[in-house]
Amino acid sequence: MATLSFHHTQFRDPSSSSSSSSYKPTSLFSYSSQPTQFSCTTATPATAHHHHILSITNQSKRHRFHPINSVSESSVSEADPIEVDDQVDDDPTAEMSYLDPATQPDSIVEWELDFCSRPILDIRGKKIWELVVCDNSLSLQYTKYFPNNVINSVTLKNAIAAICDELGLPLPQKIRFFRSQLQTIITKACKELNIKPIPSKRCLSLLLWLEERYETIYQRHPGFQKGSKPLMALDNPFPMELPENLFGERWAFVQLPYSAVQEEILSLDKSAFGATLDLDLLGYEIDEKALIPGLAVATSRAKPLAAWMNGLEVSSIEADTGKGSLILSVGLSTRYTYATYTKTPEMTSEAEAWEAAKKASGGLHFLAIQEDLDSDDCVGFWLLLDLPPPPV
Repeated sequence: MATLSFHHTQFRDPSSSSSSSSYKPTSLFSYSSQPTQFSCTTATPATAHHHHILSITNQSKRHRFHPINSVSESSVSEADPIEVDDQVDDDPTAEMSYLDPATQPDSIVEWELDFCSRPILDIRGKKIWELVVCDNSLSLQYTKYFPNNVINSVTLKNAIAAICDELGLPLPQKIRFFRSQLQTIITKACKELNIKPIPSKRCLSLLLWLEERYETIYQRHPGFQKGSKPLMALDNPFPMELPENLFGERWAFVQLPYSAVQEEILSLDKSAFGATLDLDLLGYEIDEKALIPGLAVATSRAKPLAAWMNGLEVSSIEADTGKGSLILSVGLSTRYTYATYTKTPEMTSEAEAWEAAKKASGGLHFLAIQEDLDSDDCVGFWLLLDLPPPPV
């Protein structure tokens, strides 16, 4: 694998009680404590260098979006006209329809989509809805406003088809979306077009774009309503018990230099299990020596476990120090109690240190599945980014 610093513990086995044992790591991961079962943990990542090794460049991120000169009549208030510069970038009512000319249309097979109200009133005093579509590389960027009295699956289906007609794109194979409240509308529209809908919070390009649009577009719109709360807040349900097919045998808090994370990302091309992120595209600049926190899971059934995990749309892992547990978030809003540990001062400190390292890394962390914690190889590797919910 590459070098790491870890602490290991053993997974909780559904058929046996948890126990801990002394263990001397030889893996390239770096540990912080002893291996544990799936119900106790140890690991203290070093965090002293994290505060100056990563920067998130909003400016570089912003320049990747390409507005065009198209304006929605339903979205523009008939109050006083606003002054805009000659550049289209300055028109907050402009819609967008962009396809990178260097991109082959047939290569865009997966979309990220949001279809929701915005904190903007139209000329009737009703909240405007907006369709926002992109792919994970931002080669495709599309926005369109809608009045609130036409929101249904037929409107969405027709809009998806219209995007393809307008930009010369084939219908996508998959569409990811992150709002559970719109699952029925989006699923119905997709199925009528033979598109696979994927409920997932791994819509990271879309989430960051919405954050940027709030700051640069919505707040400058003539109909913007300051202080308006999102109509559809993201769910954060109570964690459920972990299904037996997702159990491992041992786990550990670990940390890996970013250069080694990149090596694991490259190895995903040879492996069927895992997911990566284009951090450059997302605006993350990370020093090669930066230590990225993660969770390593070891089991003799690593391949079956990685295969199960591969279908879950894993989005993040959280250390809940109040309850002495690790929370695995997958799909739209499913949360599992992935592991528990005894809340000793030492273990609480280690969990807090891991969370602090994740925060210092801008939410970046990873999940690695291995056959043995001593191994240099991963059967599955997921690069994860824990983002706050969008402001809309």
